[in-house]
Amino acid sequence: MPKKPIEPLLWSLFSAGGAVAAFLMPVHLFLFGLAFPLGWLDAPGFDKLLSLTRLPATRVYLFLFCSIPLFHWAHRFKYTLYDGLQIKHLNEIINSFCYGGAVVGTAVAGYLLWNFP
Repeated sequence: MPKKPIEPLLWSLFSAGGAVAAFLMPVHLFLFGLAFPLGWLDAPGFDKLLSLTRLPATRVYLFLFCSIPLFHWAHRFKYTLYDGLQIKHLNEIINSFCYGGAVVGTAVAGYLLWNFP
């Protein structure tokens, strides 16, 4: 049986990670980096945020918010090394480093969210 390429899956993760990074991260950075600390908006209390993180939907959101951009980074960094530094001969090492790092980061995010009180 011929081997099916995994490249379409990686490109779809790249696309989804780019969308998350482009649309959701700026909102979070604005709220938690500027609006709440500078007093432009009333910051939610610790208890309110803690109660939100106990909801399964919020944990899924946070998991995707952390993991999908890691695959975007991995794919972009891989092709930066390929095209920018012209080191295509290290294909296996680059793939292992990039996508392995994304998988490890995803596993850490999943572990932390699963074991969060």
